[in-house]
Amino acid sequence: MGVVAVVTACVLSLAQCGGGSSEEDRKPSATAPGGHSGDGLEQTITDYTAAFGEDTGYRPPSRTDRQTVAEGVELLLDDHHKEAEHRLADVDFAVRTVTDTATGRRYAEIADRSEGGAAPRGWGRVYLDLGSPVRWSVQIPHPVADRYTERLGAELMTRAPGGVLVIAGAHRKAGRGDEADVAHRRDTVFHAICDVLVRRGLPGLQLHGMADDSAPDHDVVASTGKGREALTEGRDLADALRERGYDVCRAWARSCPLAGRTNLQGRTATAHDVPFLHIEFGPKIREDRDHAREAVGALAGVTRAWQRRS
Repeated sequence: MGVVAVVTACVLSLAQCGGGSSEEDRKPSATAPGGHSGDGLEQTITDYTAAFGEDTGYRPPSRTDRQTVAEGVELLLDDHHKEAEHRLADVDFAVRTVTDTATGRRYAEIADRSEGGAAPRGWGRVYLDLGSPVRWSVQIPHPVADRYTERLGAELMTRAPGGVLVIAGAHRKAGRGDEADVAHRRDTVFHAICDVLVRRGLPGLQLHGMADDSAPDHDVVASTGKGREALTEGRDLADALRERGYDVCRAWARSCPLAGRTNLQGRTATAHDVPFLHIEFGPKIREDRDHAREAVGALAGVTRAWQRRS
């Protein structure tokens, strides 16, 4: 099966696009950034991240760049489709619709047209669920560096309605110093987008990957970050993971490594009283398909609760 994707003037309106699938829908767009093949949203994303490496480079965005992308995302969230496309085009971003053929779910993809060039900027992508009102986000700040976290984020989007996936556009060690480590920088497109989502009150899950020796007695470290707004959700997630046979270090109840207290998206969420969960998964969960599926099932339970409360 293949991903069907096409730039469309009615990118966020299923009613305007119609209920059927046209021949044009079934063919990848030749002009869309990063034309994809594969069998779903996950393949689209892993194709995108496949070239990420420590030496691939990163170009820091200006304040105007960050604001422009964030404004474009917000316009899409408000259903101002044409305005969003025009705004994003100012920084050479494009919008298209991607359909996951395994589930039939459709997503708006916001992507950088420079991705296929010799010197990609590394500013990342956003995917918005088109089938349900957006109620939560899943954030992947260290794709490839935290191996397979991008795959977990994609699978969560296809299994749970109402999500926004924000994925960083470069390896965390790309560029100079820590300038591409988006979890610890405010001057990134990734943070600007997450800031928009927080200001709209959308709770977030941020997924990380830890080494076996980081928390040798635990499969997962779950944390509410700097605050405790997501304490109920954190407990529910930890319980769901425990029921599936995983040992979870609960950072709100005890001292845990990698608790994400300095994570800047978490700090922003806390400043606005918005629930935020910082989750570190060990290699067993990320690398094994069956374990990954179980973990995503637990994450989906949290997002469904957020969907019902909105």
